[in-house]
Amino acid sequence: MNFKQIEKYAKENNIPIMQKTGIEFLTKYINDNNIKNILEIGSAIGYSAIKMALANDKVKVTTIEKDDDRYLMAIKNIKEFDLDKRITLVHADALDINLEGKYDLIFIDAAKGQYIRFFDKYSKNLAKNGVIISDNMEFHGLVEQEERIASKNLRQLVNHIRDYIEFLKSNAEFNTTFYKIGDGISVSLRNE
Repeated sequence: MNFKQIEKYAKENNIPIMQKTGIEFLTKYINDNNIKNILEIGSAIGYSAIKMALANDKVKVTTIEKDDDRYLMAIKNIKEFDLDKRITLVHADALDINLEGKYDLIFIDAAKGQYIRFFDKYSKNLAKNGVIISDNMEFHGLVEQEERIASKNLRQLVNHIRDYIEFLKSNAEFNTTFYKIGDGISVSLRNE
């Protein structure tokens, strides 16, 4: 399977993967900042883990996915790219497990309603000078265009993202920059 096939599969099966400009930003960030060890919360089908691992051959990724079908598809995709030595896939709910490792980059792209909990839980796994990057800060433009929200569920989701943005802005321990790239990206650096 190649990237075009993964993108097609994701679209046909309604699996959210990172937008192209977002993933380009992320891989450039990895290379520009000498990132070696990455934790991803929310593998889906392995698309961004593969892209991050391919940023350069020194990158190792640990990625967590709780959905059975997505986890199995991610394993298959990672093997197809021959990256099973550099990408460790963990089948679990990220809120139910504890990881010991320290990571240069923690990438949050999972259940939007849990972003604050993911951030709080895993910031202790951040290496010195590490960064937490989160995707979907604009959530298809709905965060700023409330009038387009059609359902109660969607409104709740958007409100969770807004809460997370406020949480990041008021977090004294981290300095966060927001980028209007892809579906909106935040980059949080710990204040040393």
